[in-house]
Amino acid sequence: MKFKQLSLFLENKPAHLKHPCEALAEAGINILTLCLADAQQFGILRLILPDWERAKAVLEDAGCAVRVDEVVALEVSDEPGGLAGVLSVIEAGGHNLEYMYAFTFGSGEKAVLFMRFDDTDAAITTLLDGGVNVLDPVKLLPEG
Repeated sequence: MKFKQLSLFLENKPAHLKHPCEALAEAGINILTLCLADAQQFGILRLILPDWERAKAVLEDAGCAVRVDEVVALEVSDEPGGLAGVLSVIEAGGHNLEYMYAFTFGSGEKAVLFMRFDDTDAAITTLLDGGVNVLDPVKLLPEG
């Protein structure tokens, strides 16, 4: 139920985002979803990929500094209040949500949220107990 996410620290300069994306493209690795957060001098590129181990090796071979983190993916109704309901479950469990990002399937019914917690296993238990559909990587990720 935990996804491996690759995090890359990038200088906040022209073409620094392009470099890892090109390396993945040349290796034929597709990005399922990503999040880019910036600060004045650097950015953090977070990636979910079908084959994170191969992607990590490709990126490191390309000179990128890569960190692997565990995140949780969950399904939420793509409607007003969908996120608020999930956040209520997390709050009731007393969990610290460090960050999140989302994507939709384009169906208008469901969205997927990727969340990073201070205690991933405890958060998964709380989410499941609260009736939240926590996704399994095997079911969400296409084979890499």
